[in-house]
Amino acid sequence: MTLFKPLRIGNKTFAINLIQGPLAGVSLAPFRELTWRYSQPAFSCSEMISCKTLLHRSMASLQRFTAKHPQEGPVCFQLSGSDPVELAAATKKITDLGADLIDLNCGCPVKKIRSRGAGSSLLMNAPKLYQLITAMKSHTHVPVGIKIRVEGGNEKFNQEIAQVVCDAGADFLVVHGRHWTEHYETPCRHEAIQFFVEQLSIPVIGNGDIACIDSLKVMFATGCAGAMISRAGVGQPWLIQQLMAEMCQQKFTFPSLNEISVIYLEHIESLIPLLGSEKFSMLHARKLAKYYARPLANRTDFCAAVNACETLADLKSLCARYFI
Repeated sequence: MTLFKPLRIGNKTFAINLIQGPLAGVSLAPFRELTWRYSQPAFSCSEMISCKTLLHRSMASLQRFTAKHPQEGPVCFQLSGSDPVELAAATKKITDLGADLIDLNCGCPVKKIRSRGAGSSLLMNAPKLYQLITAMKSHTHVPVGIKIRVEGGNEKFNQEIAQVVCDAGADFLVVHGRHWTEHYETPCRHEAIQFFVEQLSIPVIGNGDIACIDSLKVMFATGCAGAMISRAGVGQPWLIQQLMAEMCQQKFTFPSLNEISVIYLEHIESLIPLLGSEKFSMLHARKLAKYYARPLANRTDFCAAVNACETLADLKSLCARYFI
């Protein structure tokens, strides 16, 4: 019996319950379009966007954050902020720019985000969190959710957050099963995700450590309505389609090395007009190299060589040598 099923969130219904999550510096339109082309998830998430950035920068400088590819599927834009007035205005603006869903980041552990009262620090201020969710809800017609971290072993804390989410009328909740102080070496706390599933009537989407069919089954065992793949999807835009095939015991044909090279180069080339220069695109090429190079036996050498590439032409020549 498959665990895949339609996912209903607010006034929208998606054909599948697997989602590509937000990743800072990665989840731009070219990445999301590739994910849609090869996997067609329920939706993909943007990278986190500061409300202040959204409200005060020029539209030209916002393209990195707000651009949608004409051929990508639904997008959930993730906002960061701590002021209800700013968040309300940002919610309206991103709705007008084409958001299919909107969520508030309540999990970011980065010091500069927490110091502004945003990200994971919002979980320590239930009244503020209630104000923020209701401000978002009153300024958009699309589903609104929040993405949180958990407080391991503190049922009272998790209960308070569940109550706020319910009272404020959020349409969905994404739960990353780690505390904000924990790194990826700490295993995902699936029992904490299950707690929210049992407490709430809205869809709870589980997030954390999903990279293969076995880890996906463990996540779905929490009873979550949907599962969010994050880091594992980088360099593998076909991953969600692969997981669906494996869950249904169907054959999945992996792309060849040459095909992976073509996808990588398309990803990097598509970033040039979005970021405004080939130089910035090549910086992304260096960051993404280790993910696309997963199947290479000489992965370390390839990544080191990418770091020396200055132009897209250099990168194309390099890929022609390694992806054979």
